[in-house]
Amino acid sequence: MDLLNTLVDKGLRRELPTREEALAVLATSDDDLLDVVAAAGRVRRQWFGRRVKLNYLVNLKSGLCPEDCSYCSQRLGSTAEILKYTWLKPDEASQAAAAGVAGGAKRVCLVASGRGPTDRDVDRVSKTIEAIKERNEGVEVCACLGLLSEGQAERLREAGADAYNHNLNTSEATYGDITTTHTYADRVDTVQKAHGAGLSACSGLIAGMGESDGDLVDVVFALRELDPDSVPVNFLIPFEGTPLAKEWNLTPQRALRILAMVRFVCPDVEVRLAGGREVHLRTLQPLALHLVNSIFLGDYLTSEGQAGRADLEMIADAGFEVEGADTATLPAHRVDAASGGCGSQGGGGCAPCGDTAGDTAGDTGQQAAGTPGARPDLVSVRRRGAGTGLAPNA
Repeated sequence: MDLLNTLVDKGLRRELPTREEALAVLATSDDDLLDVVAAAGRVRRQWFGRRVKLNYLVNLKSGLCPEDCSYCSQRLGSTAEILKYTWLKPDEASQAAAAGVAGGAKRVCLVASGRGPTDRDVDRVSKTIEAIKERNEGVEVCACLGLLSEGQAERLREAGADAYNHNLNTSEATYGDITTTHTYADRVDTVQKAHGAGLSACSGLIAGMGESDGDLVDVVFALRELDPDSVPVNFLIPFEGTPLAKEWNLTPQRALRILAMVRFVCPDVEVRLAGGREVHLRTLQPLALHLVNSIFLGDYLTSEGQAGRADLEMIADAGFEVEGADTATLPAHRVDAASGGCGSQGGGGCAPCGDTAGDTAGDTGQQAAGTPGARPDLVSVRRRGAGTGLAPNA
């Protein structure tokens, strides 16, 4: 296929595809799916070999968020029966992080619900970062605390944070349909603050919220312009009790096409398969490893993932290997271009402040709640790990 040959050549040169080419990837048929995966896989292997970076989420504060993000189980007005608890103590968070590190994670992502941290919250998270790094030498830490005020990114870096995550989630044109309590520009500003402070910037998207192909391409091109070190791709987890509970718009094939498009647009960036992979990719998860070079290990913020052991077996069975702590994630040219010490540690990323988790133009595999493709039985609320007395899944 001429399209795929062109995209591979551009990806190997780190050249940006045209918007029309990106749209064409999303419009390919299921019959062409394996060709699309193979082509994007060549680009992935060029820059990342067969390594898979493992990341581990610690939800520092769950639920009771004042923001109204429609996708989020922690949002204002959510009736989803998720865990709700206030800030974990530094030693509690450190213990939770240690489980992930023991399972093979080289990066710990500290997430807290809310609009953004107060200065007291930054102090609290700073102590948590220090506790984690004291207990787990060499571990990378990414913070995901919402919108940042002036000076907060610098304070987090001084405390030892390596990265900061804040996702754009969807296109600027449709952002107001998803959230009204803050703006798309607010999110862009926070990513820029993190980058300006010398933190490794991480920003991604959520697919499956009813967006069009054009919206998906727009947000990925916007991310390319922001130039984060990592781009987490989340697939909506339609929690009962949230406004998007009935949005079952993804098939496994559709999810793979989205991941391939992101890889072509961001060829040398750490692309992370994040929330919702078990719900939407299901048995095709191993194919996604040919497109992404990073995943979360175990559970997410408010939902449960597949067993950590199953993640490791999947990576090995698919012919990939877990990335070691002493291996730089990013290609040398991105490491050299990164500012400060955080870039040399490989880039990172977390999840949206909620859980990582309509009419899709050009897609032939749309689903609706109640159809055979919709799998609400796979949406499982997290009841173990941080904020509970049960052992974490790692």
